[in-house]
This record gives sequence, structure tokens and C-alpha cells, in this order.
Amino acid sequence: MQPWFRRVLGGLLLLAGAGLVVATEQGLLDNRHASDRHGGKIVDVGDGSSPEQEHHGNLVRVAGPLRVVEDPFDPEFRQRAHAPVMIRHVEMFQWREIRVGSDVHYELDWVDRPVDSRRFAQPAGHTNPERFPLEGKQFDAGQVRLGNYAMSPPLLHALPGGALIAPDLKALPANLAASFSLNGDYLTTSAHPEQPRLGDLRVSWEAVPPQVVTVFAQVNGDELTPAAGTTEGRGFDVQIGDRRLADVLPDVPPPPSFVWLRRIAALLLALLGALLLLPERPRTHHDLLLAVGSGVLLLSAVACVMWLGTDMSVGGAWFLGALAGMGVAVWRLRATAA
Repeated sequence: MQPWFRRVLGGLLLLAGAGLVVATEQGLLDNRHASDRHGGKIVDVGDGSSPEQEHHGNLVRVAGPLRVVEDPFDPEFRQRAHAPVMIRHVEMFQWREIRVGSDVHYELDWVDRPVDSRRFAQPAGHTNPERFPLEGKQFDAGQVRLGNYAMSPPLLHALPGGALIAPDLKALPANLAASFSLNGDYLTTSAHPEQPRLGDLRVSWEAVPPQVVTVFAQVNGDELTPAAGTTEGRGFDVQIGDRRLADVLPDVPPPPSFVWLRRIAALLLALLGALLLLPERPRTHHDLLLAVGSGVLLLSAVACVMWLGTDMSVGGAWFLGALAGMGVAVWRLRATAA
């Protein structure tokens, strides 16, 4: 092999090794910076069956079926549902003002909030009750778990979906049973439900079913909570179905695969390049150690510069690697010179 060709090939192999380290560390840095915007390190824990202590403080992606440990309960109506969340809706039959251009007319309809008839253009004959005797409320399950993790209230309230459930008329307290009758999925105070009158009430319950969900949140003890310190979004996400991390957080690039294998391959390229750049002579173990030290020094110095300012612990580890490589290289150079 011609000396010039050996030098060119050796230089190219050194550059290839350095380039592979740069690409690997840059991929890790891109993932780290994007993760930091959401609150910190992100771990994909799958179905959440791993011990909670392993991931305390981390942001995690967990997917699986919700398990309701203690059903939500409405103490006023004594209604319950096997669901993470149950919502009581209260509506009153009231006058509504309908405006179409300059035309104003009025109709009676079910509305879930008091309608202030004093603001009507024609309040006479369209007076609504001033307040509801009952209020709508939300009732959370005593505990809902996803894998080994408990769901915190903000995550429960973010669960999508919901459907009306049939109320249990037999569970009603005596005073309410005397006032309400069952009409499909509603309890109503109307004597004739098909012909409600002004001021009649209609009460229903909506339940969010236990289902397979994907949650992105922070682990605090054994609980999934919104992330602290996030600069983007709410610090958590809840989606229906088993969704990949890339679907939940499309702005977070995945980290490189086989990181240590790529680093070892980069070191081998740099080692071979350094050997080719050494003067032509019969190779000994001294040359091999010199090439190893030179390769470690080059790659560690490049990676150290990239990580400083982002993670001092990783940057410090690479700095120690550079010192070790320099020490081996200097030691071998002195031994060769002697």
C-alpha cells in the first residue's frame, strides 16, 4: 500500500469514526432537548408493569386497560357506575330567545344552565326561574390504575368519550323518588315527560368507560401526574387506544438505536485510522495502545464538547475518557521515544 494512500485512508477512517460519534451524540442531544421541553427524561414503560420506583420523577408513556378499583358515587342520588369518571347533568325546561336577523321568537327547551330572561327583548310571558335547585357535578372513582400506576385527577378529567347510563330508580332516596320518575336514561320531575312544563328538571348521568388508553405523564411515587417544569402543553396527554410514543409526542425525535454499538464501531474506525497514520514499521502492542489512546482522545474530546452545557455528568464522563486516552497516548509516545 502506497504511503500517501495509507495516510488518506487513515484520515478518512478517523473522520468516519468522529462523524459516527457526532451523529450518535447529536441524536441523543436532540431527544434530550425535545424531552426537556416536556419536563424531563421520557421513558416508554409499555404496559406499566415495571416497579414504580424505577421511574420515579421520569416522564413515561404507559398504555393498557384502565382498572377501576373503587367506583364513583353520587351521594345525593345514590347512583354509581363502574367507570373512572361519572358526571351528573342537570337541565331545566326554560324559555330561550332565538334571533334570526331582526326576527326574535321564543321557545321552550332543555338547557343545562339558568337562562336570564331579564335580558330578553320581550321578557313578558317568558320568565324563567332564577336558579336551579340542583347542580351538575363530576364524581371521580376512588382509584383508577393503569398498570402499576394510579391516575391523578387531572388525567382522569382528560379521559375522552362518555355515554349516558341508565339511572337506578331503586337506589334513589325517598324524598327524590317522590319527585322524580324514570324516562329513558333520564330522571325527570315532569308529570308527563312527553309534555314537560316550564321549570321541570331533567337529570342524567354520563360515564367515561374503562378502556385501553395511552398516557404520557410524570411518575410521582405510584401516581401518574402532570409534569412539573414543562414549557410546552399541559405536561401530560391521554389518548384512546395503544398509541406509540411518536404518535403521542411527534415533536420528540426517538433516540438513536444501539448507542453503545455505534460508539464501539466509531472507536474501531478511529483505531484503524490511527494505525494507518503511524509510520511504517513492524507493528507491536505499543502501536496498538497508541492507536487506542489516540482514538479515544479524539472521539471523547468531540463528544465532550457536544455535551458540555447540556448535561455536565455526561460531558464530564466524556472528559474523563479524553484524559484517559491522552494519558495512554502520551505514555506510549514516551515509551516509543525511549
